[in-house]
Amino acid sequence: MLNFFIDRFSQALFALKDNLRRTLLSILGIAVGIAAVMAVGTISKGGNYLVFSELETFGLNSLWVFRDRADKNPNRMIREGTGINNDDYQALSSDCCPAVRRISAIVSGSRGKRIIIQANNRYSNAQLQGVDTALTTIANDVIVQGRPFRVRDMTSRRAVAILGPMAVEDLFGAASPIGREFRIGNRKFTVIGVLETKSRDFLASIGSAGGQDANNRILIPYTTFQQMQGHKKINYLQAEAVTQAQASVAAEQLIAVLKRHNGRNFAYKSDTMDTYINTTQRILDGVAMIGIVAASVSLLVGGMGIMNIMSTSVLERTREIGLRKAIGARRRDIMLQFLLEAVVISTMGGIIGLTLGTGASIILAELTGFPLTPSVTVIIIALIVSVAVGIISGYLPARRAARLHPVEALRYE
Repeated sequence: MLNFFIDRFSQALFALKDNLRRTLLSILGIAVGIAAVMAVGTISKGGNYLVFSELETFGLNSLWVFRDRADKNPNRMIREGTGINNDDYQALSSDCCPAVRRISAIVSGSRGKRIIIQANNRYSNAQLQGVDTALTTIANDVIVQGRPFRVRDMTSRRAVAILGPMAVEDLFGAASPIGREFRIGNRKFTVIGVLETKSRDFLASIGSAGGQDANNRILIPYTTFQQMQGHKKINYLQAEAVTQAQASVAAEQLIAVLKRHNGRNFAYKSDTMDTYINTTQRILDGVAMIGIVAASVSLLVGGMGIMNIMSTSVLERTREIGLRKAIGARRRDIMLQFLLEAVVISTMGGIIGLTLGTGASIILAELTGFPLTPSVTVIIIALIVSVAVGIISGYLPARRAARLHPVEALRYE
């Protein structure tokens, strides 16, 4: 069997060599198509990796619950306040919501009121947030220096802070900030931790970075922030669902508790990372599909090229086919011969296309910094597609050659 295929392969190469120019053009057509398909697959994979790596910086199981400012009930709309206070938060922090793993209160500054943040003669415009101990875990924050918040920091309303890297640079320059003091308004705070740098450049470029710079934040205990502002209001809640699929259920459970407490006075709404993830996935899948369709046109052209060269080859070799049949060649032998020639063309084109696509991906990865290295799966699929194109394109000419009558073929001029 091995010798049979080696013999057929040798004959295929010999036949293709006789029409070298047409063969090379057909190979080039397949190579361009395969390179295009491979480029689309690699760029799609790199885009998915880039976007989801940035979405992970929000915490993939995160959800947010806050007052619905678009509430249509006029009796509720006229009421001032955030709709959530410490008593509500205490009720939500108990085992009221099975789909919620962790929860944190978020307290932010009053609108229109600027709080001066300074260390000696250095200033920062960082976003100030009052948070609970669970926030850094929920939001997938990593503390690279110092320590996270502790329960005692909350209960004792300690003046301690965790800084983002940009806030550290603004207030302390290149020096280590751990243990150093700075002022928020008229109150001194001690730095206990520094957050790792987060990359949201791509999301920021399309206006989807969440409205804040993740690296320009200052976190303090929410109880301390409330004390500074003289109230017990909580602007919104950020929670982590047990699983990503349960994010919507977790939000509903939290809202149900808030409605029991304040349903007559306020309306609530929620947002989940699952919504953003699904929307992003649909967009990426749509873009990838458009790219694949466009690349498939190149493959179609390459396949038509193979069909054309094989049809011409059948006409030019009609007497040869008749002679083969006259000395005992069967239909399947003739068909296999021409199919193998088509597969050789498409496979060689596929290998060249893979080489071109891989090279282009590596160069683009170096230039852009995006993870565009082709995966083994993409390479295997590209090879399978190239062989399939050869078989499909060569089938009709091979079938026509196999069905030629030996006597008529021998008479053909």
